[in-house]
Amino acid sequence: MSTTARAVPATVAVVGGGTMGAGIVQQFLTAGAEVVLVEATEEAARAGRARVAAGLDGARERGKLDEAPSRVLARLATVTDVADLPPRAGLVVEAVPERPELKIAVLSAAERVVGEEAVLASNTSSLSVTDLAAALKRPERFLGTHFFNPVPASKLVEIVTAPQTAPEVLASVRGWVTALGKTEIVVRDAPGFATSRLGVTLGLEAIRMVEEGVASPADIDTAMELGYRHPMGPLRLTDLVGLDVRLAIAEHLAAELGDRFAPPELLRRMVAEGRLGKKAGQGFHTWDEGGHTRE
Repeated sequence: MSTTARAVPATVAVVGGGTMGAGIVQQFLTAGAEVVLVEATEEAARAGRARVAAGLDGARERGKLDEAPSRVLARLATVTDVADLPPRAGLVVEAVPERPELKIAVLSAAERVVGEEAVLASNTSSLSVTDLAAALKRPERFLGTHFFNPVPASKLVEIVTAPQTAPEVLASVRGWVTALGKTEIVVRDAPGFATSRLGVTLGLEAIRMVEEGVASPADIDTAMELGYRHPMGPLRLTDLVGLDVRLAIAEHLAAELGDRFAPPELLRRMVAEGRLGKKAGQGFHTWDEGGHTRE
């Protein structure tokens, strides 16, 4: 077991086993926690477990995992109803799609099951943490924990506090992030927080440049990667995040902050055509099954 095992909750629950949820599960498993993954169906739960297993196998192959993947995976349980979460869970992270009503339903259901000292967190990248907190009976136990894709490789977690968040809850979560081997930034709740607001600004402008024929997606990405030392260009990053996700965030920010975040027509058209990025095999770049771009 990891030497950081005592620094994270003994039992962690993650609701949603997609790309982000599976990555969060993997992080807490490798830190020594027992993790319960909640998915809507048995089939989805099996798929989530398979994503975690594949991530652990990859980490072992890269020399990033000391334990045998099978031993780490043995600490993972799956259920198909939030009501079946163990009351002992010290942290519940929801990683469901960016729909306020869905997140509120998940968080409220979790709050009814876990103990009063448990921390509830949302992996939202853009929704108001204050609004989500207002729907809970214990809003002081809630905050945002915005992980980044791919979760195991990313070094950052953006912690978003609502006015109701208790200082001791923030302190605990900061310690858990450190135990995961990541660096935290603390941001007060505001539209787009810090990372989504800045990232979407750059991504939307890059899309406008493609729309206007200024340069190709590959050249725009290369300009930022080599000229500004960004590890990934804004259009590759948009493909990785998902064009549908970027569109939803842009629409939310436009409603909150004004027309400077209005989505370009090109983005809307690509989403309507199903060119959603890496997960669809086609976005601003073409992606192969191994997750690499083919220009």
